[in-house]
Amino acid sequence: METKVKWGILSTAKIGREKVIPAMQKGKYIQVDAIASRNFEMANSVADELNIEKRYGSYEELLNDPNIEAIYIPLPNHMHVPWTIKALEAGKHVLCEKPIAMNAKEAEELVQVTKKFPHIKVMEAFMYRFHPQWQKALELVQSGAIGEVKTIHSFFSYYNIAPDNIRNQSDIGGGALMDIGCYCISFPRFIFNEEPEKVVSEMDFDPVMKTDRVSSAMLRFASGKTSTFTSSTQLMPYQRANIYGDKGHIEVDIPVNAPPDETVKVTLRTKEKTEIFSFEPIDQYTLQGDEFSKAILDDKPVPTPLDDAVGNMKVIDAVVTSSKKGQWITV
Repeated sequence: METKVKWGILSTAKIGREKVIPAMQKGKYIQVDAIASRNFEMANSVADELNIEKRYGSYEELLNDPNIEAIYIPLPNHMHVPWTIKALEAGKHVLCEKPIAMNAKEAEELVQVTKKFPHIKVMEAFMYRFHPQWQKALELVQSGAIGEVKTIHSFFSYYNIAPDNIRNQSDIGGGALMDIGCYCISFPRFIFNEEPEKVVSEMDFDPVMKTDRVSSAMLRFASGKTSTFTSSTQLMPYQRANIYGDKGHIEVDIPVNAPPDETVKVTLRTKEKTEIFSFEPIDQYTLQGDEFSKAILDDKPVPTPLDDAVGNMKVIDAVVTSSKKGQWITV
């Protein structure tokens, strides 16, 4: 029985080159065998840099490689669904970067296509869920460590005003909400294990690039719980997530891109004590790749089903609609 899944990387995107591919190459169940670019010179250069054996000058060539079993897609947002479908049709399992689609309708269309290929795994790459710090936060909530959980607040920002950067191109899915606000929406859905029933939001758009540069929203859940967040592409870089209960609260210092070479911590504060949980350096991209690969090798369901990706996109759509209409929107 094979002990490693043979992976191909669809594009030489920066996140893949600098973060995900090097992390996956450390995986126990991962063998990165190929990379593709629409520019062969670029594919060749990155393959040499990362010691990847096969390099292709088109995405189609990689998908036609019969030895590649799984594909990682770090393409721009508008290309996620089309190339995930092409990969499915080529018989490849797919780990696709977040957000899975441009909107909920497109995500639902992808789900319908996957039903034609029930033996093929597809997952949206929300890597934070695999980090021990978030597993601990979830464990603390479920154990009642902070009592009845009432609300979650998160903040995520960076500063990027380069007009040629894909994150600043509105027609291909750029902007704060799609790039990083999607994490802030995912956090409460992960911790509460339920979907919000309505949202209200305010979005501020760059007058030139037309992307949202500051987006804030409140999510209300049927249980009465709430979640609030702000995401921005034009503020001082910062991130934090806080989970509040009636007996305490949990603070996650670096909730999204926990550095793979530094210790990170989660702080539990109650009336009786303050307890800090520290986590040794670990790469959440390695953990994510290994868990997805294990699902393939063991023919088990992926850790995060595609329905979860659709749920996140529905909230994103509702946040956009709320900002346009200036009112609460049902998800």
